[in-house]
Amino acid sequence: MRKYSLLVTLLFISVFANAQEKKWTLQECINYALEHNISIKQSELDVEGAEIEKRGAIGNLLPNIQASASNSWNTGLTQNVTTGILENQTTRNFSAGATASYTIFDGLRNIRQLQQAKISKLAAQYSLQKMKDDIILYVVDAYLKVLSNKQDLDVIKSQNEITKEQLDRTKDLVEAGSLPKGDLLEIKATNADERQRIIVAENNIKISLVNLAQTLLIKDYKTFDIVNRDYEIFGTDVLDHSVYEIINKAKENRSEIKVAEANKKLAEKNVEISRGAYLPTLGAFINYNTRESGSNGIEYIETPPSQETTQIGYVESTGEAVVTQSQPQSVTRIVGPRPFVEQLWRNDGISYGFQLSVPIFNGFSIRNQVNRNKVEVRRAEYQLEQAELDLESNVYQAYLDAKGSYEAYEAAKVAAEAQELAYSYANERFDVGLTNAFDFSQSKIKYENSQREAVRAKYDYIFKLKVLELYFGVPVPDLKF
Repeated sequence: MRKYSLLVTLLFISVFANAQEKKWTLQECINYALEHNISIKQSELDVEGAEIEKRGAIGNLLPNIQASASNSWNTGLTQNVTTGILENQTTRNFSAGATASYTIFDGLRNIRQLQQAKISKLAAQYSLQKMKDDIILYVVDAYLKVLSNKQDLDVIKSQNEITKEQLDRTKDLVEAGSLPKGDLLEIKATNADERQRIIVAENNIKISLVNLAQTLLIKDYKTFDIVNRDYEIFGTDVLDHSVYEIINKAKENRSEIKVAEANKKLAEKNVEISRGAYLPTLGAFINYNTRESGSNGIEYIETPPSQETTQIGYVESTGEAVVTQSQPQSVTRIVGPRPFVEQLWRNDGISYGFQLSVPIFNGFSIRNQVNRNKVEVRRAEYQLEQAELDLESNVYQAYLDAKGSYEAYEAAKVAAEAQELAYSYANERFDVGLTNAFDFSQSKIKYENSQREAVRAKYDYIFKLKVLELYFGVPVPDLKF
């Protein structure tokens, strides 16, 4: 039993430790955001609502079938349907019916409403795709900022390790009288400054991790962390294209343009639908109904004709008698209600026909609605034009940003390499006493700053390059990091 309890405890500790040590990759962050982001969920609801509207438009093209039934009791002074006399009584009546109607022609409005519903669903899907692209960019930007801050911390820590070595060596040289005490104080000041920058860098990492967690809607900030990975630069071929090629590709692929185009088509379809109200509406219907009553009925009974004859006159010329045989007599009597089913088939009936409605004058309401929808068409055209202008501006800005960040990254690499050589030279001179601690510290700071700037420029270029690739039409799953 003890072994079993120990095994369970160890298993629980292992699972808990793995949960605490989980580190998120970029793809995991993207997938999680796409699944849990509230804005994306709202856009998915818009698509679902558009699908419902589409099914409703399809339903408008189908026949309308309704059935009804009622069973009522009337109590009090009412006319006896059998005798025709007012009596205090309770009567029961049942009726049932079914009606089928179908719109044959309504100015093509039902068909155009179905077309409109299909366009509306496409617009919702385009909006959802744009929302997903935007969220992915937010996640990538926040993720790369965390990596940049982590590598910034690594640079400072690595430089601080060198400073500590220099501090120990300088202590020995000062104690041996080879270096003045001021050099030792300068190195100590450099070490203290680097320790302060380490604290700031660690805080920047925490802040960027919190920002990423908030973007993902993750509330466990304390244990949230990402995989430490040095991303390389891929897909630079997009910069070989001219900005106008990228703009044209963006107009073909970007969701914001497709949404604006769909909205324009929706506005045009509204004009067609409103114009349909000018035309007549023709419908067909068929109705079946029956009834049953719990009241007594009247039964007519005919008596058989008698064999007796009655003289009604005579022939004047001959004096012959004219006689007639008695006719059958009809006798009525009150009987109980017929069986329920028998009454239903005896009392049923069918009605059918067509119904035509022709609009003649309605206070200009149809004309005003058509004109209002025409105004919305022009508004949608302006919005499409504005969307194209905004896209051109954004693509041009992204192109310049990517070009500029590439040049900045290349310059930062060259500067870092130059500062590394300068630092190595300064380090050699300091070791042999040819330069003082202040000059050495300044060279070291410049080298550290050049490394940090190279890291920042690298991740800035990666992000801006991916933005440009999205505008060029590269699908999100195909983006390389």
